[in-house]
Order: sequence, then structure tokens, then C-alpha cells
Amino acid sequence: MAGKTGKNILLGVTASIAAYRACDLITELRERGHTVTVVMTRDARHFITPLALQSFAGTPVVEDFFSLPGRTRPVHIELAKNSDLILVAPASADIIAKLAHGLADDVLTCAALAGTAPLVIAPAMNEKMWENRFTQENVKRLRGHGAKFVDPIRGHLVCSDEGMGHLAENASILKVVEAAFAGK
Repeated sequence: MAGKTGKNILLGVTASIAAYRACDLITELRERGHTVTVVMTRDARHFITPLALQSFAGTPVVEDFFSLPGRTRPVHIELAKNSDLILVAPASADIIAKLAHGLADDVLTCAALAGTAPLVIAPAMNEKMWENRFTQENVKRLRGHGAKFVDPIRGHLVCSDEGMGHLAENASILKVVEAAFAGK
């Protein structure tokens, strides 16, 4: 349950080297009174552990459809119903493509597909992947369906390149989250 003024945020963490930044983002969301439930994709576990995310969120991390035993309802439906906002940060090119085309092959994509809450996406990937026409078409499609994006910024990329694809600063992500709550 969220605090008095806080909201329930479903945070999707995907396979990106920027996954470690989710810990600071969770901290800042919680400082604003929000409750954060983390759903991580299978490959995100290669970049950050569920225990680390759970330690910051203070709630169990959902890794798959069966990671929260004892449920009587499908976990993705419960997550969708209980979320005031779905935030995907960092969002890989893969998750953006899946969301843009309604693919639902993991808990995060199923919850997003079942959800009616605002969707905020903060991409992080190699510059060439971000600039790829297929990625840009997927972003355009999602924006057309109401998703809000916090575009990546120029910065150091894991491949030792500098370029557009670095996860936006938390202040920028939080600004879009708060604007989504305000209906802007």
C-alpha cells in the first residue's frame, strides 16, 4: 500500500548495464512516498540481483510468474491492477519492441499489456541500437499509444563509446513520473 500521498509504482528493470541505477531510482521514489514493486526480466539478473533490488524497494521482486507463491490470481493481473504507474527503467531495445507490438512473454510485458496505468519508459542502450530505425519506429508507435518517454542522454556507454543511449538522469525520470501522475 502506498503512503498517504504516494502511489504504487511497478518498476520494470530490463537487461541493461544501467540496471544498477534502479537502486538509486527506487530510493528517490520511496523518498517521495511511493511504494515500488520491482519486476525484472530474466536477463536483467545478469546485471543486478533480485536481492539488491528487494533491499532498496522493501518489497519482494517479481522475477517470473511463479516467484510469489501462494497467489490465487495471476501475478501479472494483480500487478497491473495494483499499479498507479508502470515505469520501465532501464528499458532495453528488446522490451521496447515487445511493448510496441503487444508481445507478452514475461511478467513485465504481461503486466504492461494488462495494465491501464500510465506507462513511462526510460531507454538505455548502445547509441546505434537507439538510433536504429526499428527502435525509433517502436518508440513512435508507443508514444502514439500514450507512453511517455524519458529519452536517453549523451554519455559513456558500456562499449567504451560516448554517445546517445545513456540512461537519463533520475531527476529527469522523476519529473516525467510526477507529470504522469498529474495527468500532464
